[in-house]
Amino acid sequence: MTAPLSSLFTPQKKFSQTNRLYRGRFAPSPSGPLHFGSLIAALGSYLQAKSQQGLWFVRIEDIDKPREQPGAVSQILEGLQAFGMNWDKDENTASFLVQDDRDCLVQTRRLARYQQVLDALAQNDLVYGCRCSRKQIKQGGGLYQGTCRTLGLPLKDHAIRLKQARRITDFNDGLFGIVQSTADFASEDFIVKRRDGLFAYQLVVVLDDIDQGITEVVRGADIMTLTPRQLSLYQLFGLTPPAFVHLPLMVNKPGFKLSKQNHATAIDITEPKPELLSALAMLGLPTFDDLSDGSVSEIIDWATNSWRLANVPKQQEIII
Repeated sequence: MTAPLSSLFTPQKKFSQTNRLYRGRFAPSPSGPLHFGSLIAALGSYLQAKSQQGLWFVRIEDIDKPREQPGAVSQILEGLQAFGMNWDKDENTASFLVQDDRDCLVQTRRLARYQQVLDALAQNDLVYGCRCSRKQIKQGGGLYQGTCRTLGLPLKDHAIRLKQARRITDFNDGLFGIVQSTADFASEDFIVKRRDGLFAYQLVVVLDDIDQGITEVVRGADIMTLTPRQLSLYQLFGLTPPAFVHLPLMVNKPGFKLSKQNHATAIDITEPKPELLSALAMLGLPTFDDLSDGSVSEIIDWATNSWRLANVPKQQEIII
């Protein structure tokens, strides 16, 4: 008899029933050092957690190994500490923590967990193999039309797609309010494991947040459109999702966000205060002259006590 998917998350359910602490996270990919845009995301998530006396974890999202840059993890962690953001140890996932990772959860140490859930999806006939290329999907209008759903292709050597049966078209964002998705996008059978064998972001980010007991996800607005798909996985697993907050993106011009792929300038960890003060202003915390005389830790303490999510600009993009 096939076991229900919910049985994979029994400890997590029990934990969520007794947990009373805010649990947040910052989850950078090690494709380069932090830049000003990622500083905004880190700072917003940190202040949202610490202003509520919560825990704040750092998770290294290195599932896409081909994009990882040597030394990027150390650069990211040193950058966070230089800007006064020290992370907590996640006792909920202590079995996955390794001293060399500085108490950060690292995705590539969790491949067995991801495969366990994928196997359960397969056993419950909730996934299928797909041979369609990106080019073919683009030619068909840009959204996958379920072409391979009934072909019975093997999961090995094919992309693996979820049979989407829990369409979610809107959610309540903590900053932007009700955010809607199109019915076609919400209904698409999305990929949970790529043809090259790498697990897809949509699946692993949900499993990581579940296992870490995250109560609120604070991240950049570039991920906002994907949130309904992630919510559909929580529903599939029979779990209550965290709250979601999406922060404005820093862009050079409309539609062009600061990113490592666009060679955004790394933050200066030797002189962090100017960029820290600038980032706080972008998040609705305009600082005053006397504050610049304080230490980084004093500025962070002030920001934590002064933080109000309602003061963050309700813009998906801010041109800098």
